[in-house]
Amino acid sequence: MYVPPFTVSAEIIRLIGEISEQVGSIMTRLGDNVPSPQLRKKNQIKTIHSSLAIENNTLSLKQITDIIDGKRVLGAPDEIQEVKNAIEAYHLMPELDAFKEKDLLRAHELMMKDLVRNSGHYRHEGVGVFDGNGNCLHMAPPAERVPMLMGDLFEWVKKTDVHPLVRSCVFHYEFEFIHPFIDGNGRMGRYWQTMLLSRWKGIFAWLPVETIVKEHQQEYYHVIQKCDQAGESTLFVEYMLRCLLDAMANYDDDDAEVQDKIQDKVQDKFPEVSQPVWDVFDIIRNNPKVTVNSICEQINLKERQIYKHIAQLKSLGLIVRVGSNKTGYWKVNI
Repeated sequence: MYVPPFTVSAEIIRLIGEISEQVGSIMTRLGDNVPSPQLRKKNQIKTIHSSLAIENNTLSLKQITDIIDGKRVLGAPDEIQEVKNAIEAYHLMPELDAFKEKDLLRAHELMMKDLVRNSGHYRHEGVGVFDGNGNCLHMAPPAERVPMLMGDLFEWVKKTDVHPLVRSCVFHYEFEFIHPFIDGNGRMGRYWQTMLLSRWKGIFAWLPVETIVKEHQQEYYHVIQKCDQAGESTLFVEYMLRCLLDAMANYDDDDAEVQDKIQDKVQDKFPEVSQPVWDVFDIIRNNPKVTVNSICEQINLKERQIYKHIAQLKSLGLIVRVGSNKTGYWKVNI
């Protein structure tokens, strides 16, 4: 049986312990309950937005929310189609078997419907990953080897006794290395890692890990490239485990729902404030260390508009800057 090359480092062992502790803490708080539909929907929107933004989709959180709600949205047709496909694919997730190759193909067919030819089928031509200057960062294995490589990967993921956290990360890296499809490999790799994790612990089905990956996007590609050069995936496993830990550390189920209700009351108190300003406020509330550039990317507004909205929030006393622009954070007053 093929065994992907990686090492269970001391850092990986440490991260497994910390993530397992966080999982236990969240599951203890939840008991037999699951997050409210509103919170699950909110996290799914974050997941879809971040995963597609990594692939250069420019639609904002608000636009993706409107698409999910069935509202008309002005935007590039292919970007709107990407969102609609992702919504269908994430809704399908509970029905899929994370250890069946045919279910991966079924998910890709949905994820890339009307976007590429032969969605749901492995590629029949060579592909590579290139940077903005046209430099090749990764040349994928020849197309004729893809079925065998994917078969070996699924056999390993089904039979290995390595920890489920490590298994999901190794699968993610190996999947990206093989690049089995003509397009959609990035979003599918992240999607299938979520599939594998959710079969270990259900909370991962609604934890927006892609949001953390998006915030460290350049590191994501840099680590993949370093692993390609090293010929093994240890660094990628460590990177993804840190992303998982960050996503869990930033999540507080009860607090999130309570804070959403409080924010609704705050919005009622200031009816003159426009929705884009509240979108900025929501991002800052969820990530007090967020940068203006990150806000611009998330809601598709220009920098000067973000600064204008921040100034209005400051004038209302809703946010206060603590520390310098470079190393400080936002204190939210609600």
